[in-house]
Amino acid sequence: MNDRKHLHRLFWTWNDHPRYYISICVKERRKLLASADVHEILRDHWIKSLDLYGWAIGSYVIMPDHVHFFCTDVEGKTPLNKMVGAWKQWSTKSLCRQLNFKTPVWQKEFFDHLLRSDESYSEKWDYVWNNPVKAGFVSNPEDWDFYGHIDYE
Repeated sequence: MNDRKHLHRLFWTWNDHPRYYISICVKERRKLLASADVHEILRDHWIKSLDLYGWAIGSYVIMPDHVHFFCTDVEGKTPLNKMVGAWKQWSTKSLCRQLNFKTPVWQKEFFDHLLRSDESYSEKWDYVWNNPVKAGFVSNPEDWDFYGHIDYE
């Protein structure tokens, strides 16, 4: 047991409703996303995530070539990779149909980080919230038009 004492902390990280920080990039980092039409399509699909997959979507920021969002597994019925994959699939279909995007829209991979505390959430949200400022698009984060909150902040 002593040789596994360091694993004891993992018992305390279990959460019935884990919250994740997700980043998804556009294929070849093409700058396709920073528009009101794209914002509406992506937001529409995030809104449906709770009913379709049991995942609540929190705060998000849409950058020209990637998105960041927070999500929580509320119902435990769909694995994270399946929910993200379905979101990418349905958003791609809508972007192609409504805005004539060409496939593939998204990179195959996505980045996920399990948030273990409110501190971690605050740290990640601060990074996401300030992303448009760091990129030089706006002086203040609230001036960026492509962010919001769905089920929680």
